[in-house]
Amino acid sequence: MKEKINEALNKIRPSLQADGGDVELVDFIDGIVKVRLKGACSGCPMSTMTIKNGIENYLKQSIPEVKSVEQV
Repeated sequence: MKEKINEALNKIRPSLQADGGDVELVDFIDGIVKVRLKGACSGCPMSTMTIKNGIENYLKQSIPEVKSVEQV
């Protein structure tokens, strides 16, 4: 499952990197994906929007087993 999530994150990663950030998969437990935002994204006030409206929506569409995404 982590491999599928990483593949999906690799499709999102270029748009984050364009703004000086990145995303790292930390864990996947019971449908919850735990990620760490890095670079410019880690301190950005819009990081919650990025997690919920961007990463979570994409992962839920791509991988039905994903219930939510949380930042750690």
